[in-house]
Amino acid sequence: MLKTLVEGLSFSEAPRWHEGHLYYSDFYRFKVERVNLQGVVEVVAEVPTQPSGLGWLPDGRLLIVSMLDRKLLRQEKDGELVEHADLSGIATFHCNDMVVDDHGNAYIGNFGFNTYSGEEIRPANLILVRPGEDPCVAADDLLFPNGTVITPDGKTLIIGETYAARLTAFDINQDATLSNRRVWADFTLDTDEGDVPLPDGMCLDVEG
Repeated sequence: MLKTLVEGLSFSEAPRWHEGHLYYSDFYRFKVERVNLQGVVEVVAEVPTQPSGLGWLPDGRLLIVSMLDRKLLRQEKDGELVEHADLSGIATFHCNDMVVDDHGNAYIGNFGFNTYSGEEIRPANLILVRPGEDPCVAADDLLFPNGTVITPDGKTLIIGETYAARLTAFDINQDATLSNRRVWADFTLDTDEGDVPLPDGMCLDVEG
């Protein structure tokens, strides 16, 4: 049975389930909201530079990707938003989706090129922000790194490369760096001539 929980959204992204609520960014309304299963909606934060990816630090503080200024924001316990990391030195266009592991390591994708001005598609970097450290490149040469998940055992990161029509997997090392890059799913193999499915957001079920 389907049930509508929220109406009137503009472009809702980055859904995350956390402590009995579904959190999401509605980036053309510049808001992060949460809704419970009864449909009660609360505004969690307002981000005038467009919120996107969401995740939580081990102490419960919320991380929010700020798309247009290419920053990672942190919401303090009193609700204040502060800069957690400046991603603009690595991201080559708007930042987008994110996954945060149990240790507070954040992996953030970005478009890689200006999709609105007719620029040619070019690869982008996946950015890693470890707690207390400057951002670094976790993986390069990705064609629009988008929806991202980490397997329940914390050992594998899977990311959608939207413009490559594939899901790419990496081993997660103890220092949160990535290795053993490989194709996890190739959507070009499952289509007849015509449109190729382009992966975007995704999630893992309880069985991984």
